[in-house]
Amino acid sequence: MAVQSQNASHATLILASTSAYRRALLQRLGIVFETCAPVAEERRLAAESAPAMARRLAEDKARSIADRYPHGLIIGSDQTVAADGEIIGKPGNAVTARRQLTAASGKWRTFHTAVCLLHAETDRMRCEIIDYRVKFRDLSAAEIDRYLQVEQPYDCAASMKSEGLGIALLETMEGSDPTSLVGLPLIALSGMLRAEGVPVP
Repeated sequence: MAVQSQNASHATLILASTSAYRRALLQRLGIVFETCAPVAEERRLAAESAPAMARRLAEDKARSIADRYPHGLIIGSDQTVAADGEIIGKPGNAVTARRQLTAASGKWRTFHTAVCLLHAETDRMRCEIIDYRVKFRDLSAAEIDRYLQVEQPYDCAASMKSEGLGIALLETMEGSDPTSLVGLPLIALSGMLRAEGVPVP
């Protein structure tokens, strides 16, 4: 299924992700696209900052499938969460999620979301990092347990699913693009697509 454009004629738009969250976000733009599982080493390099890690992984994801789509427009995205110089990952289980949310109670967390658009034929890469800050309410143990039982956000960075019940954990949010908090900054991505000749909307 091709996206027609003056700069990316006959290019296929590919989302280099298996994330249901990112797929649902991209569908909001009403553009035909395909998905493909990327390959990326999702670990922090020595002395790597949270924003730098997010950008590196977004780029790596896009480039990892470029050979399969030599004429494609490939979207790579990644998100890291920072607190006090540490990077907070996906919990993976209830024990880690409970620990993450207990530590976040009453505190700010910054989500760094990188989005990259690779024109595989020319190797042109456009990237942006969007920051979004949230402050958690003072959370009781009972609130955390109820949230985890209902939401089970074990595949979400910092155990917080803002598009679901996780919004009830927050006191305030600060940022330019709320979709970045979910995992794919649509405002930035829309601009990149337009720059490549893809009409949005």
